[in-house]
Amino acid sequence: MKSNKNNDIEDTNEVVSPSHFIQNIIKDDLETGKFEGRVHTRFPPEPNGYLHIGHAKSICLNFGISIEFNGLCNLRMDDTNPSKEDTAFVESIKNDVEWLGFDWGDRLFFTSDYFDRLYQFAVQLIKLGKAYVDDLNPEEIREYRGTLTEPGKESPFRNRAVEENLDLFERMKKGEFEEGAKSLRAKIDMHSGNLNMRDPVIYRILKANHHRTGRTWSIYPMYDFAHCLSDSMENVTHSICTLEFEDHRPLYDWILNELGVYRPQQIEFARLNIDYTVLSKRKLLQLVQGNHVSGWDDPRMPTISGLRRRGYTPESIRDFCERIGVAKSAGTVEMPLLEHCIREDLNKRSARVMAVLRPLKVVIENYPEEKTEELEAENNPEDPSMGKRKIPFCREIFVERDDFMEDPPKKFFRLTPGKEVRLKHAYIIKCERAIKDPQTGEVVELRCSYDPETKSGTGVSRKVKGTLHWVSAKHCEKAEVRLYENLFSISNPGDEKKNPEIKEVLNPDSVEVLGDCRIELSMATNRIHNHYQFLRLGYFCFDSSISTSDCLVFNRTVTLRDSWAKIVKKGA
Repeated sequence: MKSNKNNDIEDTNEVVSPSHFIQNIIKDDLETGKFEGRVHTRFPPEPNGYLHIGHAKSICLNFGISIEFNGLCNLRMDDTNPSKEDTAFVESIKNDVEWLGFDWGDRLFFTSDYFDRLYQFAVQLIKLGKAYVDDLNPEEIREYRGTLTEPGKESPFRNRAVEENLDLFERMKKGEFEEGAKSLRAKIDMHSGNLNMRDPVIYRILKANHHRTGRTWSIYPMYDFAHCLSDSMENVTHSICTLEFEDHRPLYDWILNELGVYRPQQIEFARLNIDYTVLSKRKLLQLVQGNHVSGWDDPRMPTISGLRRRGYTPESIRDFCERIGVAKSAGTVEMPLLEHCIREDLNKRSARVMAVLRPLKVVIENYPEEKTEELEAENNPEDPSMGKRKIPFCREIFVERDDFMEDPPKKFFRLTPGKEVRLKHAYIIKCERAIKDPQTGEVVELRCSYDPETKSGTGVSRKVKGTLHWVSAKHCEKAEVRLYENLFSISNPGDEKKNPEIKEVLNPDSVEVLGDCRIELSMATNRIHNHYQFLRLGYFCFDSSISTSDCLVFNRTVTLRDSWAKIVKKGA
């Protein structure tokens, strides 16, 4: 861990937002001396999948609060469901939190660390007459629970004697019963208007191998029971969670009050929703298991690892989380805002290079055949410290196929017979004629001439309207480039009422693979940069996870256009 991460975070946040309601609650608590002036938060993911951009918001909030108020933040794995959890997910979570720039110090915990103590707390509730072993199966429990308009019915096993409940719970622990045969339920109120208070299950039988405790346990605590007690045992002050847990807060408080233990304060905020995206682990798992994506880190996925592989930076994600703020009511954020944040960051850090994605060969007929000269180009006009580089120029080059039209429309300021354009960092050239395939009629090569008096940087005043990027045919490297679009074809793919099958709303054109691209030779021989701006094409990153010595792969992070910036400017 880097000890200076916290300072880096404060320095890179350029957006200053007004205090949100959670900050105000904590400020009030500090003023009144609640929790003895302490601020202690936690981020408690379940290790049953990879973290996504919605988790990033929670990470930034919980760790950010602890930094702002000079407090602490724990990283705790909520590993109470062994059938879905894995050590690989634990490691991915740790990597993602650290990559985002946050440090949990020596406060990495697992709910499984507390299994013995949680069991004893359950025994204590039984002794208090506040919990009982129920023989109803899960379907019957749901039936007895009632509805929002009808009260529930008490289980016929609700009034078992304390001694019998203790004996049955002990036998559940020893593995004497099959899954679903029995459960431990809190005894609260089957007539409560809050369904979460109608004798919720707090322990169930699961005979599965746990990634840390193996087969030691045959029973596992439910989230609502384990979570509040884990917060209590870790001396958390403010248990910050998403809005769907608001109705669970009375149960959170009831468990801690009945057991007479320290009680943190639960605070809910609205979870993140982004259009054209799903932020549900269950749905993301469907995409992975259905082979609709290449894995959790597929660059089209909204997972943190997927965004990282696509070229997003931790600074841009933290900036995004800062900009969207923290609200009490749910809403949907537009994807262009996330893209705006990464553009702003990459504009400052990306090396400018030239790459041709759909190459068309150009022969400059009046340029000497054996001559090669080195032209100078800046690596990033936003950051002079990145220096300059040399670009070889010779008689044969590649340009984009879309930059030539034989019969162009008006305002087409690129290559066309008889017209001139400037080559970036080089010369003005004129298209003389196009060479076509005699069988297909396709243009396969352009023959051009150049004006040697128009070399860039010489102060020549003659101007033309079009400027094209290019690469030297003799001094380039072949590469594969992947162009990504939204994974889904509709703005609200997570609406299960309208879209019960997630695969039905996938965008069939979410990725385009271009296998015959040409890049500057320096990108292949001296990759000192991770992020690039391909001039006129967008921001790209090198994909080390699938590149080989024979095939370099680059992912497009985001295009150059920025509709969000235009909206903001117009609104101002």
